[in-house]
Amino acid sequence: MIRNFAKPVVLAVALALPFSITAQAKEKKVDQGEQELAELLEGYEAGEPVNCLNSSQRDRLRIIDRTALVFRDGKTLYVNRTASPRYIDDFDVPVFKPFGSRLCRSDQVEWVQRLSGIGGPVTLLKEFVPYTKVENES
Repeated sequence: MIRNFAKPVVLAVALALPFSITAQAKEKKVDQGEQELAELLEGYEAGEPVNCLNSSQRDRLRIIDRTALVFRDGKTLYVNRTASPRYIDDFDVPVFKPFGSRLCRSDQVEWVQRLSGIGGPVTLLKEFVPYTKVENES
């Protein structure tokens, strides 16, 4: 039998358990995203960050959960970690809201649910870090 003074402790532990499991799952997803990005960038060298991408520089987009948006332009990958990478989800559809014809730092990205079309969180883009394929000299 649980004594009266122990009931609040048991209740607190029971309530905290789902949050602990959720936090662990999110952390695992972040680790997986970082690993996926590291594998993608293997053999690439980082360059100086740029503030904007022209439409020709963002032909292909790869979404890495809770980590980054990766745009491909030929042999160059442009990585944007956004201001809130926790909202990046490859199941959602990113809707870019540029202020001009180029996609730039501080432009908004709204994450829309793929099946329902309901708008979700909005985050801001950060600088785009270009990664260029390193040529082997052998």
